[in-house]
Amino acid sequence: MSSPKLNYSRRIRSTPYTSRVEALGVSGYSVVNHTILPKGFQNSVEEDYWHLKEHVQIWDVGCQRQVEICGVDAAHLTQLMTPRDLSHAQIGQCLYAPMVDENGGMLNDPVILKLAEDRFWLSIADADMLLWAKGLALGMKLNVAVNEPDVWPLAIQGPKSDDLVSRVFGNSIRKIGFFEFEKYPFMGRDLLVARTGYSKQGGFEFYLNDFTLGTALWDTLWKAGEGLNLRPGSPNLIERVEGGLLSFGNEMTRENNPLECGLEKYCQLDGSIHYIGLEALQKIAKSGSKQAVRGVIFEGEKCPPCQHPWPIRLDNRQIGYVTTAIWSPRFEQNVALAIVDNNYQSPNTPVTVEVSDSSFSNGRVVDLPMQDP
Repeated sequence: MSSPKLNYSRRIRSTPYTSRVEALGVSGYSVVNHTILPKGFQNSVEEDYWHLKEHVQIWDVGCQRQVEICGVDAAHLTQLMTPRDLSHAQIGQCLYAPMVDENGGMLNDPVILKLAEDRFWLSIADADMLLWAKGLALGMKLNVAVNEPDVWPLAIQGPKSDDLVSRVFGNSIRKIGFFEFEKYPFMGRDLLVARTGYSKQGGFEFYLNDFTLGTALWDTLWKAGEGLNLRPGSPNLIERVEGGLLSFGNEMTRENNPLECGLEKYCQLDGSIHYIGLEALQKIAKSGSKQAVRGVIFEGEKCPPCQHPWPIRLDNRQIGYVTTAIWSPRFEQNVALAIVDNNYQSPNTPVTVEVSDSSFSNGRVVDLPMQDP
């Protein structure tokens, strides 16, 4: 029986790299920001996990759309959307930033790139932040332009990333600091290169600002990977869960606030800056969050995908729920990210996970990121 096909249209966009990932045998897609995201190739997720930790991969992450805010009030509008203090942000800096609504509910968690004092890119997770930003700008009559630019990220991830990219752009690229970016010439364009990426293995993201140059950038990096065991890949679910990397729409939605998502260090609550949701977050901080994101390791056969929250129980009482789970070859058990009540967050708290097929597996709460077994 053949697998279901994804029908493309202008509503579900391909990327500048789609022809290359298809030529290399992409085995499945997801859709993020109305754009396809490759989810695997011919290897298993376990094989890709070990390869990512030992070698280097190239990822089509063109779905990581940018919301560009530029103009006199650009810094003001960008600050209104996040509780993270941006007042000291430097040009060339990347800042992870939760974005919240008037109730403190999570709307997104982009990386903000400061390109100039009056120009920012929000490299967003899967949510329509463009319309939120445009609505705020129009409603508040701010002097800004808000657009989605012709920018298509491509990632190089893994411990051999520096060796690969230095073959193309020179050894100076090794000096880019963590969560910083520089610009390098590429085929007549300034290519923004950031030391960022959706893994814990290190690497770079290339913000290509010309769709037509996508195949040329892919081919250049692919050729430079000769002898480094370069493979096509995608964000790896095992590595993400073990590393405690959160996913908007899974670990956090508008029903969650950044304080219970472990993002309190990115929230300025003393009133020194103004942003939408400040009063709500101050109230939550005063009363205390009732739950938080934790790791869970549990026994049993390889678990299925967690399409709906799985209850976590202790003594027949539900104390939380699993948001993402997968089998880990490193732990030789299932690993999960979960929302857990505050009273039961201590490491090694014994729990029972009710997996989607109604089976029950014994497990325990663990710290994030997960430590070696």
